[in-house]
Amino acid sequence: MNRIALVEDHERLADLIRQAMAGAGIAVDAFTDIESAWLALRDIPYVALVIDRGLPDGDGLQLVRRLRARDQAVPCLMLTARDALHDRVDGLESGADDYLTKPFPMEELIARVRALLRRPTHLKALDPVYGDLRLDAGRGCLVCGGETVALPLTEVQIMLCLLRKAGQVVRRSELEAAAWGIAEAVTPNALDVALHRLRRKLVAVGSSVQIANIRTHGYAVREKPLAS
Repeated sequence: MNRIALVEDHERLADLIRQAMAGAGIAVDAFTDIESAWLALRDIPYVALVIDRGLPDGDGLQLVRRLRARDQAVPCLMLTARDALHDRVDGLESGADDYLTKPFPMEELIARVRALLRRPTHLKALDPVYGDLRLDAGRGCLVCGGETVALPLTEVQIMLCLLRKAGQVVRRSELEAAAWGIAEAVTPNALDVALHRLRRKLVAVGSSVQIANIRTHGYAVREKPLAS
């Protein structure tokens, strides 16, 4: 199931969007303000962002600009009650990919999100490469040379998080949020099981990339040193 970030401070509307997206096979992590969404988007590889313009701590466009300044290509759909032409132009020129005026049919929102996910820029952003390894997020598999191995969505999300921060240490909590979302309860050993399976799959495709356990800090992808 794809996972998107929703930034909407109207609780009832956020619940309706979450329910509609779930019925379409899209999971939603909901936030009510710019700062909490910003912290999550720095660490979790969401496939899209749906954001209201009128938020308690500012204009949703502020978050879009911050993401684009960091070269984060997550597709962004703006929601707003403002329907003037200059408002739509401001949104698109600030880095938003699409614009939907309130009120709107849920079917149209779902269709627009799905359209964003089909865009080539999105697919390119979801295919990180590190060493001899490529993650094909669209197909849900790891690719090394001529070998491929399939991954379930949780493992795709974990690898996305690790590969996008290649060379950096990723906290355990970040990986759990990436794989299962911020609201879902996670069993204590769920991440350990997923990492064990990923390590076996890296060996299966013959990759030189490994997932290292950085004691007390988290995890990182690294290339195995060449044999002397």
